Amino acid sequence: MKYNLPMNKNDVFELDITGLGKGGEGIGHFNGMTFFVSGALPGDRVLAHATKLKKTYGYARVEKLIKGSADRVESPCPVSGRCGGCALMELSYKAQLAVKETIVEDDLVRIGGFDRAFIEGIKEPIIGMTDPLHYRNKALIPVGELEDGRIVTGFYARHSHRIVEPDVRKGCLIGSPDNGEICHAIRSWMYENKVHAYDERSEKGLVRHILIRHGKSTGQVMVCLIINGRRIPASDNLVKRLLSACPDIKSICININRQKGNTVLGEHSECIWGEPAITDRVGGISFDISANSFFQVNPDQMERLYTRALDYASLEGSENVYDLYCGIGTISLFLARSAGYVTGVEVVPDAIKDAVRNARLNGFTNTSFYTGRTEDVLPKLISQGRKADVIVLDPPRKGAEPEVIDTIKKSAPSRIVYVSCDPATLARDLALLCEDGAYQLVNYTPVDQFPESMHVETVCLLSKLSEAKNHISVKVDMDEMDLTAAESKATYQEIQEWVQEKYRFHVTHLNIAQVKRKHGIIERENYNKPKSEDSRQPGCPEEKEQAIEEALKHFQMII
Repeated sequence: MKYNLPMNKNDVFELDITGLGKGGEGIGHFNGMTFFVSGALPGDRVLAHATKLKKTYGYARVEKLIKGSADRVESPCPVSGRCGGCALMELSYKAQLAVKETIVEDDLVRIGGFDRAFIEGIKEPIIGMTDPLHYRNKALIPVGELEDGRIVTGFYARHSHRIVEPDVRKGCLIGSPDNGEICHAIRSWMYENKVHAYDERSEKGLVRHILIRHGKSTGQVMVCLIINGRRIPASDNLVKRLLSACPDIKSICININRQKGNTVLGEHSECIWGEPAITDRVGGISFDISANSFFQVNPDQMERLYTRALDYASLEGSENVYDLYCGIGTISLFLARSAGYVTGVEVVPDAIKDAVRNARLNGFTNTSFYTGRTEDVLPKLISQGRKADVIVLDPPRKGAEPEVIDTIKKSAPSRIVYVSCDPATLARDLALLCEDGAYQLVNYTPVDQFPESMHVETVCLLSKLSEAKNHISVKVDMDEMDLTAAESKATYQEIQEWVQEKYRFHVTHLNIAQVKRKHGIIERENYNKPKSEDSRQPGCPEEKEQAIEEALKHFQMII
């Protein structure tokens, strides 16, 4: 089928899908135009129906799947095509990880201006999950009411406020299996007590959202109703129904939100049964989590992400560390176990209260936390002579403010560890930090915090350019190495994965090379040696050396 430009809305044409957009829509090219096709995957050939046209690009929907991608799988969720929660349920998990690696790399090259060969040399494999379902410890579920009076709970359809219901008893497949029964209990209570769902148009009705939090390591559950009012009727009946549906519930709360618009949580929460917070443990650290707390929704991947950040920070016990945008102190407390002192900065007062409480809960005495905008607080701390050896920042999706970047560069910490939830703003900020040779990007690792979605987290290490030669980035090409029989038994990645699985920490290629050399496993001349006489390599920490030696024994590379 051949078209002459311009095309018209509602035209139907065959289209090969070659990529994915940031929203999970397939991307294809036809007659000089780029089309974004909802529901299409890379490798698909589809009959596309044009729904909206601009000068050089357009939008389309799949009229017919002519040939499916080799990476296309059957979705385990019956509403994944209609619900806006998951964009990638029909893409194999291996392919999802590859897509996310590519997104980060492409943004660093296209937006950050980094050379692709350089980026390929310093990137580390994405950290994925063994099971990418039921990982979310938090669910924020909108509540609606149909014209016939039926109460619905679920998730908004893409680009709308129309609620799509998952299986009413099983709930969403990326959330906890208990969530479906909890929502069923709340709907039953609403029917029995004639409680209506909030309607955005009329601004009437009581129940707006259901917030459910799970402590994965403790099993504790919190249920919070976000309401357009100050109290709820028949609260005893609600408590009884919820405890019957989920005996692990330790906290039942209401959150008052009487604002117009789509703001979800109000400022005031009140516990109506049990405790005002639940507890979870990640990496051996306990956290109190209230209804309004920010806490990573994927605790398994959070531990892996923060462990990698701690590894990049290379703390030896005496460093003064700043944790910017610290939230409730999750990264701060991971760092505090290995640092001399950690200072956290966060704009949300309740988060700082949680951070102080969490530090006290875990017995940390080497932390302090400041409330305020990072761009205001950080310069004041620096001006007081409180220079940081290492700065860790985990900003919101919009990235760090220009004033924060400038202050970090002026304060000149030896290392910067940047944790990002948005590759585009990460790339922008890394370019600014590396501008004029101030810092050098040494390593980065993507982490899949949100399987089945297009979101990806990334943790990066930057060093002062004068010190970057102390951090040698290694890219191994097995064909270029002079291999002994022992060397050929396991790759660097296999050794890394074995150590990660057994010891729950990360070792670098440089760490492995140093231990190999110690045991006489010969490598190509000059491989992993300093690039100049005045540069030095950091020694491999004792615990990592022992772990690598155990891996070498496991792979029968040493006795």
